[in-house]
Amino acid sequence: MAGGLAALLDDVAAMAKMAAASADDVAAASARTSAKAVGVVVDDAAVTPQYVRGLEPTRELPIIWRIARGSLVNKLLIILPIALLLSWLAPWALTPILMLGGAFLCFEGAEKIWELVHPHGHGDENASAGDSADAPSAEQGADAEDTVVKGAVRTDLILSAEIMVISLNTVADQPFLMRTAVLIVVGIGLTALVYGAVGILVKMDDVGLAMSRRDSPASQRVGRGLVTAMPHVMTVISYVGMAAMLWVGGHIILEGTHELGAAVPYAWVHHLEEHLGHIPGIGGAVGWLGVTLCSMALGLVVGAAVLLVVQTLARLRGSRRTTA
Repeated sequence: MAGGLAALLDDVAAMAKMAAASADDVAAASARTSAKAVGVVVDDAAVTPQYVRGLEPTRELPIIWRIARGSLVNKLLIILPIALLLSWLAPWALTPILMLGGAFLCFEGAEKIWELVHPHGHGDENASAGDSADAPSAEQGADAEDTVVKGAVRTDLILSAEIMVISLNTVADQPFLMRTAVLIVVGIGLTALVYGAVGILVKMDDVGLAMSRRDSPASQRVGRGLVTAMPHVMTVISYVGMAAMLWVGGHIILEGTHELGAAVPYAWVHHLEEHLGHIPGIGGAVGWLGVTLCSMALGLVVGAAVLLVVQTLARLRGSRRTTA
């Protein structure tokens, strides 16, 4: 009896160690995949606050929660099963799909740059997914809120698909259960990160306004500083998101061409990284910076080409409508 109990306890301990090791593996893999998706995450965090622009302050957090809930449905109930099925039946398709998503990110980044240079140079026909943030959020009422949430969730579907496919591609060589666990952790974790950060961002001006009304002079100064700084913070976040889209999109395409068998431009960038890596003391950082800048440059070229095609098609559609 004692021997059987001891053996059972040993088995339980072994299973606990295996579970702990598996949990560590899932956590480590989730961290790696989350880092890969950083560009899409920053873009998501930069776009989402625009959906609550003009709404009553008391409705901002409830609407963000509704969008976050829709994002979880997108990731876990729609994208996750399709991505896992694709990784099982046609794993060869992941790289081309990922490159298409990378091209979309490049297009988004290039379009944002074009809008900075030509603020009134784009019409409704060639608005990107992120431009749906101009939805009528200033309107009030349940119907208007439903419209805003539906538009935000549709946009999130594209960004969430990018996050999940990037994550899946990172762990494509892992067992099925590991892939599933990692994608679930990444989906929940990044959704909480993005919309938690968005909730904090959209309420910071309210926090600053409340602090500015206190009796303490120090609190008033901090509050006025927050109110003044938040528009600039949101502008900086939008620029960071724009750069991140070009970087991540360009890097996806760069690695994708290599995986599909093309020697260049990946070989050129890899040689540049090796050359810069020999700089004493700062070689690693400079090499990473060189690869990042090359990826951004490639992303800008690809994005500009896609933008040109989209704008040309939009003009052709407009001319046909005018003729009709």
